[in-house]
Amino acid sequence: MKNIYFIADAHLGSRGVPNNRAQEKKLVRFLDSIKEQASALYMLGDMFDFWYEYRMVVPRGFTRFLGKLSELTDRGIEVHYFTGNHDIWCSDYLPQECGVILHREPLLTEILGRRFFLAHGDGLGDPTLSFRLLRAIFHSRLCQVLFSCIHPRWAIDFGLAWAKHSRQKRDKMGGELPYLGEDREYLVRFAKEYLQAHPGEVDFFLFGHRHIELDLTLTAQTRLMIVGDWITQWTYAVFDGENLSLERYEE
Repeated sequence: MKNIYFIADAHLGSRGVPNNRAQEKKLVRFLDSIKEQASALYMLGDMFDFWYEYRMVVPRGFTRFLGKLSELTDRGIEVHYFTGNHDIWCSDYLPQECGVILHREPLLTEILGRRFFLAHGDGLGDPTLSFRLLRAIFHSRLCQVLFSCIHPRWAIDFGLAWAKHSRQKRDKMGGELPYLGEDREYLVRFAKEYLQAHPGEVDFFLFGHRHIELDLTLTAQTRLMIVGDWITQWTYAVFDGENLSLERYEE
């Protein structure tokens, strides 16, 4: 039986990450290392720091990564791509050119006999008004149409600059927030509330978004994982049909 892999948050192309090319190459080497053992790969969002598709134009770069995804799907490996809060604006390029399966919403699915709730994690349980307002704007079809009227030369540059500013602001405040504990961590609270409403429905919750490594037992039956990132942590989850583990890629 082959393995199922889960990764998130590479933020490829980020102007706030030093040596983007080395980061992309390391991610590609990881994908190459699992291709013999994998039956499916789930990318849980924000693999790009900014991705916006026009009808005939996509962002420059990422050729090694996109080529490796195409190789995996050509080999018959299922590759699932969940949009995050940095790559909301995926359209048909990745499915048509790379063969990935695109998900815009959380997914409850059965994998090798176990029930998984999969999502990037943004917007789940976060009550912050400013974040909810910004997310609503980003998801607005009208706002997307208006943004598409801007020439890609300026629109994509603006998106990358916005993402860099957001990262720099976060770095000035001390970087990514550490684990906040079960009572304050939004994704943990969301999962607990979901289980209360749907008891026994989920064996594993898997999220990205928070850029932390977390493996938490919620009930005797259910675990929650946040799978880290591919900027500094190089972490991923792997499921072999019986065991789910959080691993670190080391060369």
